[in-house]
Amino acid sequence: MKLKLRGHHLLCLKGFQGYGYDENFVKNMTFINSKRKLPQTIISLCDSADDICSSCPNLIDGICEDKTQNERVISMDLEVLKKLDITKEYSSTELFDKIDEIFNTRGSVSKICFNCKWSEKCLFYQKLSNNR
Repeated sequence: MKLKLRGHHLLCLKGFQGYGYDENFVKNMTFINSKRKLPQTIISLCDSADDICSSCPNLIDGICEDKTQNERVISMDLEVLKKLDITKEYSSTELFDKIDEIFNTRGSVSKICFNCKWSEKCLFYQKLSNNR
């Protein structure tokens, strides 16, 4: 299976535990999260609407909510993507191992996860140490 994922969603998937915007979104996120754990899943990276966004009720005309929110989300994506080779397709397990190496403290995700409305429920964010 192939997945197209935007940068910040790589972190969101690591912390996902069944919360979301609506039932359709949660169902899709649960499916994608299960597939991303399989070594045969291939992931291509992007900084625009992806396979998770496709079921988001906040996706309007290909952007997240409005122009301002969409710019914020793209900024989060770019913070993740600048640490990866975006021209490469990744084995999912290889990519998420790399994510674990790069983003392993709260300081390493400060520009990405700061003020995220899901941070209190996000298992990925909660397990990060406060070390810089």
